[in-house]
Amino acid sequence: MEGNQENQEQTNPQQNTQNTATNKNSGKRLAEKSRKKSKRHKQKIGFYYSFLTFVLLFCLVQVGFGVILNVSKTIAYKSKINTMERVRDEAEQLNKDLKSDIKLFSKTSSLEEIARNNLKMAGDKEVLVIINNTPQPQQNNKKKKQHKK
Repeated sequence: MEGNQENQEQTNPQQNTQNTATNKNSGKRLAEKSRKKSKRHKQKIGFYYSFLTFVLLFCLVQVGFGVILNVSKTIAYKSKINTMERVRDEAEQLNKDLKSDIKLFSKTSSLEEIARNNLKMAGDKEVLVIINNTPQPQQNNKKKKQHKK
């Protein structure tokens, strides 16, 4: 068999040179194809990374706006809570004052005092004297200047 292979190689030396030339050409074409394929692959990867970068930036912007909104809402709610607490404290103080006034007004002596001082009323066997100290308006005897027409 070895003899047959040697005979074939000797009888076809032109084919061998053509095969090696064809192999070289096909190797060049294969290398060029792989370079083009690699270049296309790199372009696809570059586009993919660019797209992911934009998506990531969009997500970061959304998160940033969310944080800003939450912080501003927190500040607004805290100020509302402080205002409500202040109003509540004022209402509690007013409530205490009104309760003490109710205790004072429920006594008979305090009611009589209010009737005498504010309502100008007199009790049994009392005479009410009202002195009016309001000054009466003075009359001006000066004549007004008449305008010439």
